[in-house]
Amino acid sequence: MKTAIVILNWNGKKLLEQFLPSVVNFSLPQAEVYVADNASTDESIAYMKKSYPTIKIIENKKNGGYAKGYNDALLSIDADIYGLINSDIEVTENWLNSITKEFKQNKNTAVVQPKILDFKNKNKFEYAGAAGGFIDFFGYPYCRGRIFNYLEKDKNQFNDIADIFWASGACLFIRSSVFHELKGFDEDYFAHQEEIDLCWRTQNLGYDIKYIGTSTVYHVGGATLQETNPRKTFLNFRNSLFNLVKNVPNQWFLFVIFSRLVLDGIAGIKFIFQLKPIHTLAILKAHLSFYKNLIKFLNKRKQLSKKGDYNLHKTVVWQYFVLGRKKFNQLK
Repeated sequence: MKTAIVILNWNGKKLLEQFLPSVVNFSLPQAEVYVADNASTDESIAYMKKSYPTIKIIENKKNGGYAKGYNDALLSIDADIYGLINSDIEVTENWLNSITKEFKQNKNTAVVQPKILDFKNKNKFEYAGAAGGFIDFFGYPYCRGRIFNYLEKDKNQFNDIADIFWASGACLFIRSSVFHELKGFDEDYFAHQEEIDLCWRTQNLGYDIKYIGTSTVYHVGGATLQETNPRKTFLNFRNSLFNLVKNVPNQWFLFVIFSRLVLDGIAGIKFIFQLKPIHTLAILKAHLSFYKNLIKFLNKRKQLSKKGDYNLHKTVVWQYFVLGRKKFNQLK
């Protein structure tokens, strides 16, 4: 089974200097290491050619974001398994062993995520993925080990192998055959939550998404867009609506979309009271972009199977904000 580790880079020379050594040291010779460069203008490529001449570099013609960046790069990589990792990921010794074992033993497993801990606080789970992702009835993503902004400490409570709904784009492994069957990421997302859409579509084809808690990586998080950046707010709110339009089962479609728009409005009001009106404006822009693209996404919806269950029984917003349930094992 041929595995390719593919790091997407955009003006990330400093991150490559810090994190590329662990990827190279702990991935070779089990996997080939690639860097897909999104038209960087810094010295990233020169640094890699000088310091890591054995790494294969793919130079994308423009910065198309996460989705297009990977779609373009993976067309030229011959592998059975693609390991897509952010440039701010530190991997650990033997991290690939249990992941490749899962793919070999279970032919229906299409996507895998390892345990993702916080590089800056290594005893805590990291926001982007933690111990595997889910979404609630209204499309809000949450994780084992992370619900909204509450991060659990890693006490080996998620050292298991488990079925999950989505794997984090910060560190995601996918069978190349499935990736191309799905025609890759939806490039209209640009960045953020496109991995949730990819995993949702994967499950709708009947494949499994797995979390492997015996493999650990550390993620800085926010290296491209900080949590306080309104661009990140815009992308998350808009793309979450895109996910719902494309994938929610027909019987719940209108109710879920309307409810989510209302909840977004409440979030916008909350930002005003928190003296963060720039994020309220970002939500407004997200909705305007959503309406602008609605016909296009309704057409995409017609072409997709919508068989996957997405935790219809859970409403994380109510449990977290009203009932005060912060940990995954407290959810009912």
